Amino acid sequence: MNRTPRIAPVAITAYECVSAAGDNLNALHTALLANRSCVKPLQLFELPFETVVGEVISPLPAVRPHLQHYACRNARLALHALAQGNIRAATERALARYGAGRVGVVLGTSTSGIYETEIAYKQLLRDGAMPGDFSFLHTHTAQASAEFLWHELELRGPCYSISTACSSSAKALGAAQRLLDADVCDAVLVAGVDSLCRLTLFGFNSLQLVSPEPCRPMDSGRQGINIGEAAALLLLERPASDNAACPRLLAVGEASDAHHMSAPHPEGQGAADAMNRALQLAGRRPEQVDYINLHATASQLNDLSEANAVHRVFRHPPRCAGVKGLLGHTLGAAGAVEVTISLLALEKGFLPGNCGFQHADPQCALPIVADPDLNSPPRLILSNAFGFGGNNASVLLEAA
Repeated sequence: MNRTPRIAPVAITAYECVSAAGDNLNALHTALLANRSCVKPLQLFELPFETVVGEVISPLPAVRPHLQHYACRNARLALHALAQGNIRAATERALARYGAGRVGVVLGTSTSGIYETEIAYKQLLRDGAMPGDFSFLHTHTAQASAEFLWHELELRGPCYSISTACSSSAKALGAAQRLLDADVCDAVLVAGVDSLCRLTLFGFNSLQLVSPEPCRPMDSGRQGINIGEAAALLLLERPASDNAACPRLLAVGEASDAHHMSAPHPEGQGAADAMNRALQLAGRRPEQVDYINLHATASQLNDLSEANAVHRVFRHPPRCAGVKGLLGHTLGAAGAVEVTISLLALEKGFLPGNCGFQHADPQCALPIVADPDLNSPPRLILSNAFGFGGNNASVLLEAA
């Protein structure tokens, strides 16, 4: 029997994703079933160390002239995702149905337009002046790509970004659900967008966290993470008769353990709090969860901490896996990207595999799904996203 939920579920009426797996959900679904890593050597710029990345290699669309001051790789990734499938059409239908003032956008990112800022500062060092068309406020700041989508779609509802490292876009889903629950909006476009840049690659390398080869989350031989980039968009609305066939976002549990600037709590205290909070908000019990999409970065400490957290919440952990061996770690976009993967799993009726998994780590001792399982359709999925500084979010999703 379900407990009484503390927040109303919302329908996810459309979603899309551009990633290293390809330009749309079909490409992502195909890659998930093949369970082959999509990370490759970086093409965007040169690195003085060895690694592979989850890079979007398709040509990205140009930003329209009247929004040119927002033009950066992050905005163009978001625009590319907006052009796929039916996400733009669904958002435009929501605009027509509810009015622009009742449709908002909440975006999660960690890099925003840092890639363009790096280029601008290289020019400053070379020429003594920044590029004339460089706009720090409209590209570099965390708010920039949310504002770009808001203008591109002519929305007039709330518009803001959340930047809490790798939990950013999972927390954006929670913020959007609260906007609907509080009757501030009738529909919210949630975005998770992050682009490759030198700051993240050099930064993680300086922490000795970057793997020279495709990463292997939860594997006993894991050597660290691969960085990726992606854009995922999801449209949230209240449940209604015309969206009864859509999957539901039940709740987002959030917690902050503030254990360390760059290391998780070793026992996974905050991560466990986030998973428990999601279940409590949704009025569900741990034994009802069919599958956990793990955050599983493939760093030694993060994977062990998450495994400890899962064991704190689940007496008998459900089957679980992480997808960063497939796409790399898409940082602030990871929460939304991996929710789209969880939604594909719910709608297509399969359990994604743990790409790259070879040998179980006895310290983690989780029931890892090594290869996709096509014969165990899930009903309830918990998707984890944990950020630097112990900023944690767990997203609970249910099939229609």
